Amino acid sequence: MLHTRALASILFNSVTKRQTLISTASRTLASSSSSKSSGPKAPKAKRKGNLKGQPSVKADDGPVAEEFNLDFDDHIREPIGHDKSLDFLPNGKSLFTQAESIGVLGRKDVNTYMNFSLEELNASLPEGLPAGMTKEFEETKGNYLLVRQSFLELRDNFRRVVEPPLQVNSKAPKVRKQIVLDGPVSCGKSIALSMLVHWARSEGWLVFYVPNGRKWTHGGFFYKNPQTDLWDTPIQATKILQDFLKSNEAQSQKLPCQYSDPIPIGEGAGVGMMKGADSMAMPEGSTLYDLVQTGLRYSQAAVGVVVRLREELSLVKDIPILFAIDQYNSWFTFSEYEEPVTVRSCRPLHARELATVNAYRSMMHNDMMVGAFSHSTAVGRLRQELPDVPEDARVMFPRYSWDEAIAVCSYYRR
Repeated sequence: MLHTRALASILFNSVTKRQTLISTASRTLASSSSSKSSGPKAPKAKRKGNLKGQPSVKADDGPVAEEFNLDFDDHIREPIGHDKSLDFLPNGKSLFTQAESIGVLGRKDVNTYMNFSLEELNASLPEGLPAGMTKEFEETKGNYLLVRQSFLELRDNFRRVVEPPLQVNSKAPKVRKQIVLDGPVSCGKSIALSMLVHWARSEGWLVFYVPNGRKWTHGGFFYKNPQTDLWDTPIQATKILQDFLKSNEAQSQKLPCQYSDPIPIGEGAGVGMMKGADSMAMPEGSTLYDLVQTGLRYSQAAVGVVVRLREELSLVKDIPILFAIDQYNSWFTFSEYEEPVTVRSCRPLHARELATVNAYRSMMHNDMMVGAFSHSTAVGRLRQELPDVPEDARVMFPRYSWDEAIAVCSYYRR
């Protein structure tokens, strides 16, 4: 209701302005026609025969009407964005923030728009931009995003985890290491999560970012691993490792492996088991980069490496580690896979039975982790208390407030 009223008000003002312009032009045209008709009539020239191939000239042909029509069309075609007054909100505040980075955004920047470099976003989020963000950029023909109070609260929460304030404020919100973003469909959860990842990486954090958690539970091959009693998905595991290196290659080369236990291996993607081996040990002095490269080199070890990577990241103390999972609710329902039970029946496999999901789904640890629900993936409504998730982890991400709706409509009006 709030969105409709705000949009209707702005559209009404725009239409009123256009109607005033047309009305003024019509009166000018009527005045011009009246003055020509009321003036003394010029004597009619004798009509002479035209030469062959020479066009005849009508009495009312002249530059006045044509010039006026061109001038009128120019007013109609003039881009509304050229009006500098549209760069301000109704209260006189600038519609755009002057902040140079997402890390310095503060309370004064709330409900304003920030310009982002598309090249910088693609470099910071090589795993892929959220669909809502790319759609926003395409429809508005600009790379601007709204600075929302709910995002600043999310960013500041994890900032306080890493940099606790010197003085404890009793009125300050509780600091959470694990957060589940829930809320209505298309309320901005995915964009807020991606902006959190963008900010964390700009601060030098190592972020394990999954922009599409549903892909972990759909498509590709799946095999039962007798060593773990879980189901391996080697194609998805390979993609996970590739995405991890896209943004964390330099940092992973500096982080040593701390686990010495052999990595269990299973079937590869269409290549079966590795002959004469059921595990693989990493050489002494290996880094996380070496670990990931092993999983990319041997398909049979891809799933085991993804699981071991999760264990290794929990031991890193030199730099902050953040796990950011979009479509997190896809990990609490059934996957696309089915296990044959009889000749005529199959049992659907739950997401928790997949080795990759099983390793990353839990929030019952001391690591920083945020998961965003996606209600556009037809997962269905989940119960309030989720397994392996703290009771107070769920945070409702709101729709636009009245002030946010005014800012959005003002931006779209340009």
